[in-house]
Amino acid sequence: MSTTAARAALRPAERSPGVPPAGSPPRTSGRAKARWAALAFVAPAWLYVAGFYLYPLAGSIRMGFQNYTVSSFYTGVAPYVGWANYRAVLHDSHFGRTVLNTVWFTAGSLAFQFAIGLALAVFFNRRFPLGGPLRSLLLVPWLLPLVVSGTAWRWILDTDSGVLNHTLMQLHLTGHPIPWLASTHDSLIAVTLVNIWVGIPFNMVILYGGLQSIPGELYEAAALDGAGAWRRFRHITLPLLRPVTAVVLTLGLIYTIKVFDVIMILTQGGPAGSSQTLTTYAYNLSFQQLLFGRGAAVGNLLIAVAVVFAAVYLRSTRVQRQAGR
Repeated sequence: MSTTAARAALRPAERSPGVPPAGSPPRTSGRAKARWAALAFVAPAWLYVAGFYLYPLAGSIRMGFQNYTVSSFYTGVAPYVGWANYRAVLHDSHFGRTVLNTVWFTAGSLAFQFAIGLALAVFFNRRFPLGGPLRSLLLVPWLLPLVVSGTAWRWILDTDSGVLNHTLMQLHLTGHPIPWLASTHDSLIAVTLVNIWVGIPFNMVILYGGLQSIPGELYEAAALDGAGAWRRFRHITLPLLRPVTAVVLTLGLIYTIKVFDVIMILTQGGPAGSSQTLTTYAYNLSFQQLLFGRGAAVGNLLIAVAVVFAAVYLRSTRVQRQAGR
């Protein structure tokens, strides 16, 4: 046998591309194992979502169509009443004012949170000594638990011993203490101001990230053309910040419309319902008047509004990703 023939006999048999060697497991079994492994990793998250989100959501929707009372927890009997709970809520004399309070609370919070957050983001977008530590300190309101923030602000806004009234009187800005939390005219303003304080850091951080993505060459070119600071802000910053602005406002609306902690700690929706929003209204119906069906109906209305704006948020983020490709 020649040397070439001997080498050919010793080499493994050549196989055509795409054909697995003899005795190897089929490729489909490997893909199936990969799918099962992926499902095993995803399953805990889906179980968590199903157990703590989907199941309570289904229960709330069902309860909104039932006459659910305290005895229903023991007997399990809660007759279906159709849309009666929703009709009762819509015809309630307090519902209109509650909706108006929610609109004013949400609109005021969003407007000032965004405006102050954008101003701070523009301010910190330049380099100066101690800029990083100062920016970190401004995150404290966002990092603190809302119970802590609400309790501190309840002391600050106290009529007799509050720091705010003491400061205003020392500066001769008012001649008498202002009942921030005890007045039907000032309570909604007070809870809105506190919610603005809580939400400013979130707006600042997101908008600051958007400003960092704007090329500095655009500002330099505009300055060389004679554009002032306001024109650069109006014609460069605002247009290029529009996608981030849409995300910030949408998320802020979803968060603000369901604010509960701050209002309950400060005023509990009072006095006389002057600072009551839909979240505290649902709480009062369910856990004070024990009208669980009506409370669930109000909660379902809030969920529907949040879902609508969540869909808007997801659409805006998808459009932003497509534009960035």
